[in-house]
Amino acid sequence: MPDDVPLSAHVTLRVPSDVVEAFDRLAKILDRPRSWVMVRALRAYLEAEGAEVFEDTEALAELDSGGETAPIEDVIAEMREIIAAGERKRAKRP
Repeated sequence: MPDDVPLSAHVTLRVPSDVVEAFDRLAKILDRPRSWVMVRALRAYLEAEGAEVFEDTEALAELDSGGETAPIEDVIAEMREIIAAGERKRAKRP
């Protein structure tokens, strides 16, 4: 969705002064309104960290609904086997 889409909602938010000042500096440099810069920052957050939270939530829901799981002890044992095999292979090298 483009940044200038007319569909919007009014939000009141308390933000530390230094953050507002940074937004204001960016807005001035970019010759854009502060709200435009803030919306871009929020969208970037949602695309990065927000997407990760959504993915984690979906994965946990899948596990809760009977998705594939393994006991941690089995996972650790398998990882130790993989590491040991790699170390044996490396030890055989000249």
